[in-house]
Amino acid sequence: MVVREGHTLLFQRRNEPNAGLWGFPGGHVELGETALAAAARELLEETGVTATPRGYLTNLDIVARSADGTIAHHYLLAAVVCDYVSGTPVADDDAMDAAWVPVEAALAGDRPMSENVGKVLRLVLG
Repeated sequence: MVVREGHTLLFQRRNEPNAGLWGFPGGHVELGETALAAAARELLEETGVTATPRGYLTNLDIVARSADGTIAHHYLLAAVVCDYVSGTPVADDDAMDAAWVPVEAALAGDRPMSENVGKVLRLVLG
């Protein structure tokens, strides 16, 4: 996640899970890639923004269940704080849209958000 000049970089997911919802860019770690390197790569692929990973902020267990109660998927998300380097947000890869969103607007849920966006954003703001 990137926070810069009172704004946070968010993108709107094209694919499930959470298609149509806004959240922080991210994705899968490639074989042999560190999670920090993956965060920078996914950020660039999804938004066109280059940033330098500063470190881990938190981890989130995301467990979704089917209607019958069985586990549909379980993700361990590593929230990585990154420092902005360059670029203007442009939706790419599996993003429908990407934008610098005012922090206050993101915290207020001014658009449909993925679960935990506010929680993670509050952590980075201290």
